[in-house]
Amino acid sequence: MRLHELTSHLESFAPLDYQEPYDNSGLLVGNPDKEVRQALLSLDCTEAVVEEAIELGCDVIISHHPIVFKGLKRFTGSNYVERVVMKAIKHDIALYAIHTNLDNVTGGVNGKIAERLGLQNTRILSPKSEVLRKLVVFVPQDDAEQVRAALFKAGAGAIGNYDECSFNTVGYGTFRAGEGANPFVGAPGELHREKEVRVEVVFPAPMERDILRRLFEAHPYEEVAYDIYRLQNSHQGVGSGVIGQLGRPLEEAEFLGLLKERLKAKVIRHTAQLGKPVAHVAVCGGAGGFLLSQAIRAGADVFVTADYKYHEFFDAEGKIMITDVGHFESEQFTPQLLLEIIQKKFPTFAVRLTGIDTNPIKYYS
Repeated sequence: MRLHELTSHLESFAPLDYQEPYDNSGLLVGNPDKEVRQALLSLDCTEAVVEEAIELGCDVIISHHPIVFKGLKRFTGSNYVERVVMKAIKHDIALYAIHTNLDNVTGGVNGKIAERLGLQNTRILSPKSEVLRKLVVFVPQDDAEQVRAALFKAGAGAIGNYDECSFNTVGYGTFRAGEGANPFVGAPGELHREKEVRVEVVFPAPMERDILRRLFEAHPYEEVAYDIYRLQNSHQGVGSGVIGQLGRPLEEAEFLGLLKERLKAKVIRHTAQLGKPVAHVAVCGGAGGFLLSQAIRAGADVFVTADYKYHEFFDAEGKIMITDVGHFESEQFTPQLLLEIIQKKFPTFAVRLTGIDTNPIKYYS
């Protein structure tokens, strides 16, 4: 298939609009129209991973972490980032990254961690704001039903566990068609008054293009009157971290043992045990220290994350047990998640998991 077919599917699961402002997810190297027959999945894109892709005959490397975060001004091979990009281009291997956008969706990186730990009744720990939009459109009364149906089919009007949600107000609109117009109702040059319905629906920002396409196809007017508003409301299905419940409360030492086993952690750094059962667990793959206050407010007994600095452990203040399992350890199951996402849509497409251990941190024991 074409590369853009593969990346479009990934972005339908984790839209690029959901990545953090500092991030650089998406297609980093390669032509979207390039034909691809085999993909290699990895947490990181290193020189060894590119060599592996060359050896296996893979056309594209899909990694969680982008190899390029900032602009590159020269390609001299002076560092590993330049060397990776140069080698990929030389061997016509596309590089694609799916980073914080995959962190921020339900069923993404944090959902995979929660699944490994057996957490139930999970929800987003810190829902993201400004990713919802409201569409307001004015429709002739007799055509309102077909327009609403088209919008719902495109994904508009879904709020939490409800769908086909809309608000409708009946009124009338006025217009006068000018010379050369072909009005659906009324006549050119004459002021017309028409009974209309004001239809309001909410939708996630990445759906805007498809929703407008469906709107224009279903709406009878030559010129469609509509408005789109950016909403401050939080999207409960998009955001940072996850919190959930264990199947049964565990003693703290028992939970630490479970955590070490399920996340295959060589070592776990943590704050003092608080002498109470662990029932609610908050997780955030990678560096999640910024979510500590949200984890405490949500009632988590333990916060599982990585990249904690010495002084940041004091912020627990006896309210929660912080556990640092390591950055790689917290996200190491992401390639498996990507494999599942791709194979669900393209069951016959060749996808390989890297055999390279890309963790730059080693442990001496």
